[in-house]
Amino acid sequence: MDYIKAFIIGGAICVVVQIVMDNTKLMPGRIMVMLVCLGAFLGSVGLYEPFAKWAGAGATVPLSGFGNSLFKGIKEAIDKDGLLGLFKGGLTAASAGISGALIFSYIASWIFNPKMKD
Repeated sequence: MDYIKAFIIGGAICVVVQIVMDNTKLMPGRIMVMLVCLGAFLGSVGLYEPFAKWAGAGATVPLSGFGNSLFKGIKEAIDKDGLLGLFKGGLTAASAGISGALIFSYIASWIFNPKMKD
């Protein structure tokens, strides 16, 4: 049941983003930034954590979950290290995801033939 719930919630987030992409002139990069900021904002007001516990991977895998992870890391680092935590907390909390994305993208570039769009 957890897999079904995660699939439905994650799919619903993707549907909303696709509707925004289709009906506005916003570029995909701006929409991605908006998702990260929305996740950080919802985490800061205490709404994202209960939602993520209920929805599981359906809420933690999309970019809004990444924004929430950045916020949690910054909050914990500020409590521990003060102002320095503002700069290192988010990257520390999200380092596994960032590293995985970079490593697997690099491996994919070996397998496939990447080229620039004309």
